[in-house]
Amino acid sequence: MPEREDGPGNALDTARILVKAGDGGNGALSFRREKFVPRGGPDGGDGGRGGSIFLRADPSVSTLLDFAHRRHFKGGRGGNGAGSKKHGKKGQDLVIRVPPGTVVRSDEEVLADLSRPGDEVMVARAGRGGLGNVHFATSTNQTPRVAQKGEPGEERWLDLELKTIADVGLIGYPNVGKSSLLAALTAARPKIGDYPFTTLSPNLGVAERDTAALETYILADIPGLIEGAHRGVGLGHQFLRHVERARILLHVVDAAGPDPVTAYREVRRELELYNPALAAKPELVALNKIDLPAVRERLEESLNAFRDAESDRRVIPVSAMTTQGIAELKEALAETLAGLPAEPPVTAAEMKVYRLAPEDEGWTVERDGEDFRVRGKRVERVVAMTDLQNPDAVDMLQRTLGKLGVLEGLERAGVGSGDTVHIGPAELEWE
Repeated sequence: MPEREDGPGNALDTARILVKAGDGGNGALSFRREKFVPRGGPDGGDGGRGGSIFLRADPSVSTLLDFAHRRHFKGGRGGNGAGSKKHGKKGQDLVIRVPPGTVVRSDEEVLADLSRPGDEVMVARAGRGGLGNVHFATSTNQTPRVAQKGEPGEERWLDLELKTIADVGLIGYPNVGKSSLLAALTAARPKIGDYPFTTLSPNLGVAERDTAALETYILADIPGLIEGAHRGVGLGHQFLRHVERARILLHVVDAAGPDPVTAYREVRRELELYNPALAAKPELVALNKIDLPAVRERLEESLNAFRDAESDRRVIPVSAMTTQGIAELKEALAETLAGLPAEPPVTAAEMKVYRLAPEDEGWTVERDGEDFRVRGKRVERVVAMTDLQNPDAVDMLQRTLGKLGVLEGLERAGVGSGDTVHIGPAELEWE
């Protein structure tokens, strides 16, 4: 089992969890014994398959906070087989709900990008049920005393990362009024306070455009950035990842600050250093806090400064407190979104998801100190499903390893009598 348990980042938008699919049930070792039925023969049934583990994007979930309290997930175990060829019950699958926009990684490899509600991916495959002794009867062995154990289910650590899906991302320095502006633009009610970093996780809201055909779009209030955010300073990386999927950016600038243009450029620089593609997104500037008397006195001067320095940027003066300019801003956001090319729907073939790799028939033998180790999915599964306390089962295992060429490979590697051979978690002594 992987050893690392610590996970990166904020529990709201990152998590590290361990998933363990259910083991298969054991096959039964049983013989039919009924009055007036001589030589009934073997009738041990198969074990049931375990339960697999899936991740599913569910709109009713908005953060990864639940995984801060529960980090281990296990699928149901398959039932054991029984006499009269009775099969064990299949283990129950486990579906873990995550927010849409969750990226799933294992050992740094992207397994899936669950960007749409209902997207689902299998992250741990259940173990097969063991075969009962009815499968091992032959013309020369009509009373086999061998049944397979269930195969262990797959187990792995997963890193989950939430990238908020929104049409408009509100960005800017702390305490410039992004949360207040979100509340003015939408029906969202984020917690708002007069101090930096009042927002510690993205807040979402839905804005409506009053037209004949009512249009809506989603806004995300991205927590405030600070200098060095692109290097992860403060909570930089946790915040910036949420901007990546926004279709347009709304820069919220404090008009009461000493130099609004410089503040705007510093935020843009953090975006460019984090991901140059962010700087290419369409953007608008909301010059906030124009309700303050000092701001009103030099408003025209601030607007002229933006026109001179950033002539291609549309700047809209607003007040989140009095809602002055909010209607114009909503209309501008809707028009900008409407002017963007339609995003083609993501097909199942385009969405990168985890696919169970075809079983590799190969195996390798290598020295492990004084011991020998055999690696290979099929070989390890055969050993894991063998009852090593049963001499008949061990004899069958030896014949199987001989057919696969493993015994010959060990001899070529120099194994000798008394040496220890590791196959999966099992330790075998060579004789």
